[in-house]
Amino acid sequence: MSTPRAVKGSAGMARQPRPDVPDWVAPALDSVLERVAATQTEVGDRFPLFADPCTGRWTTTGRGSWTGGFWAGLLWLRARYAADDGAHEAAAKYTARLADWVHADTAARGLIFWYGTALADTREATELRDRAARACRDAYDAGLGLVPWGSAFGGPRLLARVDGVPGMVPLLATVDEQAAEAHLRRHLELCLDNGSFGWSWWYERPARWVPCDDPPPGWSRGRAWLLLAVADAVHRLGADDLADVARRLIPAHAVPPADETHPGGPLDTSAAAISAVALLRLGRREGAVGILEELVRTHLSGDGRLLDGCYDLTTGTATRHELIWGDFFLACALAALAGLIDPHEI
Repeated sequence: MSTPRAVKGSAGMARQPRPDVPDWVAPALDSVLERVAATQTEVGDRFPLFADPCTGRWTTTGRGSWTGGFWAGLLWLRARYAADDGAHEAAAKYTARLADWVHADTAARGLIFWYGTALADTREATELRDRAARACRDAYDAGLGLVPWGSAFGGPRLLARVDGVPGMVPLLATVDEQAAEAHLRRHLELCLDNGSFGWSWWYERPARWVPCDDPPPGWSRGRAWLLLAVADAVHRLGADDLADVARRLIPAHAVPPADETHPGGPLDTSAAAISAVALLRLGRREGAVGILEELVRTHLSGDGRLLDGCYDLTTGTATRHELIWGDFFLACALAALAGLIDPHEI
């Protein structure tokens, strides 16, 4: 059986593996982080987005898009785990390239800058996160009670989208806890309106939120993103009153269908990995273990690829693929389960 390696945390102290770690955790984490090294060789100076399930070849992007922080975060995790100077240099390089997004008009900056810097250990990464947090605070609209989704990816600017909440809550909390909490609670009001799920809302002036049908209400990653944001708020903002909301958002299946209204369709392992991290943050270790064991036993290839992720079922884009954020959350959940990182770091 593999033994997880001790790694240095952000304070420079060695963190020892937990003694009660399931025997499948260490080899799974090894394989996922070895896949990171192989991906780095393949993509060169580009950012990986999703990979073909048969060939393993990555579709990439030059600037990182909304997923760039997950690639930087994976490199930081590998640098910690492997104590590899080359990995550390690569992590610092890709993190610096995220700076192009600091003033982009999008709430996806939470995903980009929180997860791209949370595991970093350099002054430059900390300064970048602070710049991004202040830019997001400047974009906060007190009248709407949130940071709008924005126009960076096209479409109307005044949207509230559930994927603009995770990452944004801890990022905003570093500079303005009231804005962070308001941003979350406004999205909770909208996304959980009238007892049903709605993941995207358009603001129609003068004072009306109109539901949008993209992403669809059955989008399982919407549930996972919101659960992650709630877990952040419970920990960072002391929002203990959200415990009932968290319970409502816990998925019924270890690996949910990409659209819960189409149970026979493609799965989304990335939603499962996100939920596992959220459950670890909430202290629900048993639930996280159940999800992770299913992912490792059934959906993790021998060469460390988390398959059966669904990028976008509506457009038919990468519906059974390896997704860079799925790899990130799986790796972080495994590392947290092993006691190599604190789940509240990410």
